[in-house]
Amino acid sequence: MKCYVVDAFTDTVFKGNPAAVCVLENWLSDELMQEIAKENNLSETAFTVRHGDLYDLRWFTPGGEIDLCGHATLATAYILMRFIVPAWEEVSFQTKSGILKVQKKNDLYEMDMPAYQLISIPVTLEMEEAIGFRPVEAWIGRDLVCVLENQEQVIQAKPDEEKLKKLEGLLLQLTSRGEKYDCVTRSFAPKLGVAEDPVCGSGHCHVIPLWSDKLEKSTLHAFQASSRSGILYCHMKGDRVLIAGKAALYSIAEVFLPVE
Repeated sequence: MKCYVVDAFTDTVFKGNPAAVCVLENWLSDELMQEIAKENNLSETAFTVRHGDLYDLRWFTPGGEIDLCGHATLATAYILMRFIVPAWEEVSFQTKSGILKVQKKNDLYEMDMPAYQLISIPVTLEMEEAIGFRPVEAWIGRDLVCVLENQEQVIQAKPDEEKLKKLEGLLLQLTSRGEKYDCVTRSFAPKLGVAEDPVCGSGHCHVIPLWSDKLEKSTLHAFQASSRSGILYCHMKGDRVLIAGKAALYSIAEVFLPVE
């Protein structure tokens, strides 16, 4: 079985967010897919199987399956449209979060993703102690979103992983208004075995609706301020978020599967 590794939200290897992509003829067992994800030890390993005109798509972190992942969706679309169905300019995925469409637009891959509904919650001492800075706002969707005073706090934050595990939300999204970009974000997922997600597409399904409302604009350029960094080109469209980014192929490997 081929396993591709793609750096998403960048056009340069060693930047953006690496995702493994496994294009299957038929589904493997959940247990084997989880073991492959643990062996890859990336924030996400995507598995996809063609089903008529759609591709079924699932995402596994080292700590378990997840309901939505942006960078691995972009990476999978890039692999399919480059190697598997090169005549296609659009691919639709059946996922746990419904149908996700990805369009190829020159060197960008634009994903049509659901926006998370956010509920304002009180800022707590536990949040401050886990993050190292006191948020000015806190919101909850699938993830906990904490708005900090400025991008320097987002960049300098060194969250305590054990304390983060005790907070609400699956992931923690730290975000602020940007200087060069509309917003700056970092993403942490210790509950899933990922200390920091280098560029988080599903995290921007939280922060883009928030900043779109705050900045009163529908088109935003977002920067992920991890050590690898990444750029996301985003647009709010009703209850959907269009998130586009580039991709760079890092490797193609052959995985020797155990007999199930």
